[in-house]
Amino acid sequence: MNDYERREPPEVRPEVARAPGVRLLLDDGTEVQGCGFGAAKPVQGEVVFNTAMAGYVETLTDPSYCGQILVLTYPLIGNYGVPPRRSADLDRPYESSRIQVQALVVQNYVDAYSHHAASRSLHEWLVEEGVPGLTGVDTRALTRRLRERGTMQGWLYPATMGADEAREQCGAVDMREEVFHIVAPREPVRYPGGKHTILLVDAGAKDNIVRSLLARDASVIRAPWHADLATLARQADGVLIGNGPGDPKDLAPLVHQVRALLGSYRKPMFGVCLGNQILALAAGGDTYKLPYGHRGVNQPVQDLITRRCYVTSQNHGYAVRDETLPKDWEPWFVNINDGTNEGIRSRHQPFFSIQFHPEASPGPQDTGFLFDDFMRLVGSTTRGC
Repeated sequence: MNDYERREPPEVRPEVARAPGVRLLLDDGTEVQGCGFGAAKPVQGEVVFNTAMAGYVETLTDPSYCGQILVLTYPLIGNYGVPPRRSADLDRPYESSRIQVQALVVQNYVDAYSHHAASRSLHEWLVEEGVPGLTGVDTRALTRRLRERGTMQGWLYPATMGADEAREQCGAVDMREEVFHIVAPREPVRYPGGKHTILLVDAGAKDNIVRSLLARDASVIRAPWHADLATLARQADGVLIGNGPGDPKDLAPLVHQVRALLGSYRKPMFGVCLGNQILALAAGGDTYKLPYGHRGVNQPVQDLITRRCYVTSQNHGYAVRDETLPKDWEPWFVNINDGTNEGIRSRHQPFFSIQFHPEASPGPQDTGFLFDDFMRLVGSTTRGC
């Protein structure tokens, strides 16, 4: 054991320190127990891990995590607190209007926060939104387990409950259908901006995608994935298919709509994260589930055309099979760590997509140029009409 491992965890307020025990049970029988913080209730969800050192406010509000139990590998969480509640739509740094995860698991929760923009603790925020937390467990060992066995279902519940009782009472999100309706707006929302209008197809899109488009002098129509996209696309100068949770194959209605657009739409179409998988399926390709996904802010990718490498933020559990792409499509980016697909593009039409998040700032802005390229293409296509 090294010096770092021998350090005592930071002190927390008495009410947090006295929190009852909480257990996390995995599908393979693995069980860990620690102290609870946040809300006290049993929940169920797929257990995934994120390797970022900071950004828990953005991560917890990312709709791509809806229905999942999130394990953070960085050992100290909560030390910079939480900003004030949103006073208006699109307020930073939040990526949506609420916490999206089912539960949060950390090694050492820090209640005594310090940051000039903080107004409350992470514990207080979780309590307010009814999200349970677990601290005092070895998240490194837990992450190794998930890397070895793959992501698994988990049950997080008070230690006073039995495992069978917890399985019966745990609240869960239906990840095949319900989740996509939870994260999408009920009807289109319009954000006025510049002269070019972008249709953002929302199946759980992050707010920073809207912010990134508005910052580039675009007006945005943010439409739920189940809206009449063909009609809305005729009002737009380009289409952006955003990120979201779950298996892209469970979004068959959206795939069918995008496939129809590929056959008739001649303006630029850009996919981000889930949008990459949706575009691949619509074009005739296939997707598959990764063993434990890519979730963090340090994923290296390479542009197969320019051979340049970039540090990217990622949050996805599925990937595109390169070999299934039709001949008029080609792989565009590749993950340097494991060789999986990180982007595709059409050889003949202005359609392209990426598996990572250019609206995030891991590099800090390594791939933000992709929004610039998209908007330039939108402008040139519009002038040519």
